[in-house]
Amino acid sequence: MDMDDTLLRNDLTISERTVEAIQQAQKQGVYVTLATGRMPASVRPYAQQLGLDLPVITYNGAMVQEALSGEVLYRRVIPIKTAQAIVNWLLPQKVLFQVYLEDHVVVEKMNDWSRQYARATRVPVEEMDLQECLAQEKEGVEKILLFGEPEILKVWEGKIHLKYEGQVRSTKSKPQFLELIHPTVNKGAALSSLAERLGVKQEEVLAVGDSLNDLEMIRYAGVGVAMGNARLEVKEAADVVTATNQEDGVAHVIEKYVLGWG
Repeated sequence: MDMDDTLLRNDLTISERTVEAIQQAQKQGVYVTLATGRMPASVRPYAQQLGLDLPVITYNGAMVQEALSGEVLYRRVIPIKTAQAIVNWLLPQKVLFQVYLEDHVVVEKMNDWSRQYARATRVPVEEMDLQECLAQEKEGVEKILLFGEPEILKVWEGKIHLKYEGQVRSTKSKPQFLELIHPTVNKGAALSSLAERLGVKQEEVLAVGDSLNDLEMIRYAGVGVAMGNARLEVKEAADVVTATNQEDGVAHVIEKYVLGWG
């Protein structure tokens, strides 16, 4: 399941009913995991709360790692030369963005968007010279995140598509976020790989989400579920629409389709 606006309520907590449903599913031998655009450090506290001792999908599928030990099982980054070119192009522009390297998030200059992000995700945002930072990186970056109002980000999405087509892909976890990742990365591909690793058939997979970055995993799953608060495109792609994140939508799904509680 996705985290923000899916598993998590608007206050970024998990309801007692949802925790109970997840734990009951685990007791029945069901694998339960998270698939999120968040970085691992931001996922770990919730994984610990739920007792998820198995791989979690982070960075929209760019990194899969064991929830508790932190062992990285899979990592696919935007190559460093591409990342440097994008950062050098964006820096003079009137756009706010931050860069993700494994368990670190870096911004050229702190701003209100980054402060709000740090509070919501409970991870520190580090202020440093991005060009110098990337000059020391050999492989690449997991994600570049642009902040802004939806109509502004739509313009930037078009510019990026024209300039870097085939080098990165863009997706959205929230209307105010435009996320750039490796062109082959998505939650569906990561979930498929994880299911194969665990010996789970595609038709046995249930996936729940609300936003555009959830589309691939909802389409992949045997049962794809959209939250009641999901975007229209997600609802149209899903097999089932459940209640909202404020109404224990995830718990409803697990109780009905996993636990068989009606």
